[in-house]
Amino acid sequence: MASASLVKLNASSSQWIGQQSFNRNYAARPVSRRVAVPIRAGAYTDELVQTAKSIASTGRGILAIDESNATCGKRLSSIGLDNTEANRQAYRQLLLTTPGLGEYISGAILFEETLYQSTTDGKKFVDCLREGNITPGIKVDKGLVPLPGSKNESWCQGLDGLASRCAEYYNQGARFAKWRTVVSIPCGPSALAVKEAAWGLARYAAISQDNGLVPIVEPEILLDGDHSIDRTLEVAENVWAEVFFYLTQNNVAFEGILLKPSMVTPGAEHKEKASPETIAKYTLKMLKRRVPPAVPGIMFLSGGQSEVEATLNLNAMNQSPNPWHVSFSYARALQNSVLKAWQGRPENVGAAQKALLIRAKANSTAQLGRYSDGGEDEEAKKGMFVKGYEY
Repeated sequence: MASASLVKLNASSSQWIGQQSFNRNYAARPVSRRVAVPIRAGAYTDELVQTAKSIASTGRGILAIDESNATCGKRLSSIGLDNTEANRQAYRQLLLTTPGLGEYISGAILFEETLYQSTTDGKKFVDCLREGNITPGIKVDKGLVPLPGSKNESWCQGLDGLASRCAEYYNQGARFAKWRTVVSIPCGPSALAVKEAAWGLARYAAISQDNGLVPIVEPEILLDGDHSIDRTLEVAENVWAEVFFYLTQNNVAFEGILLKPSMVTPGAEHKEKASPETIAKYTLKMLKRRVPPAVPGIMFLSGGQSEVEATLNLNAMNQSPNPWHVSFSYARALQNSVLKAWQGRPENVGAAQKALLIRAKANSTAQLGRYSDGGEDEEAKKGMFVKGYEY
């Protein structure tokens, strides 16, 4: 026979989970026992907590430049450049050597190629980041593939060999990781796809922590569709409930992770747009229902919003205190203006770096809840949503 008992996690965590306690001594009646289950991340626990706190520091967020070579090629082609390693290096050098960037940016997610690259002067990119008080991170997933048995949905591959890759990335200087999977509302989403996303994220998170990397947990709920904001909220709550269930099952230390959720918005094709205040209300409602306060930071993705939209929505979420550091981990919403200022010309590097600082400072101000869009140009207000966008 079995009886339910509550299991208290270690003193650094406020989580509780239910567990069946079994009578092993063949007594006439069941015995309820209170069992302490340690939640830890191996020898790296203290370092993971410190890294997560550093990234989730006041007024700072993450610069995501972890696009695959193919996706980086799309960025370059938008300004007429060929997708060569030299051009990718030049662009990422522009970003990572921007003077003063560390005032607003606490971490930079890199693609594997970039993690091992150096500037044209021979300085490792990871050293450039460290000198600027920016923590190097690394994309560790291997991309999306079709999920058999689903409703035309995807799952994220990359668990095979992940432990050895994480160990190598740590030795190269990375201190946090990113794994992106997606959930599509127009496709259901199916219970199978949600479970697969949550389980994959939990296994990745446990493996990353075991090798010294703070995992960014990112189940992106795609903007595609004409659904309402209430439907997005329903799906988001379901997805994050599954994610935290499996994180707990895999003994992931919540104090040593970061989240990268989508904001709760209507579908991109919905007839009514939501205000920043409405998006903040729905998003914070979802987070407060699903995310334990032990998690240090919520680093939102922009997901195709315009640069200004992403900043306004973040600002609205910081109008009152939150249990976590609520900030940003933007890619296109930080880079769009930079690319247009650069145009691939060496003489424009200074102007492009200035554009990056302007966007980084705007989002830093939004993290503090003090942003105003007065003075923003029309280009920064243009949406960047692409239906069926592939990274």
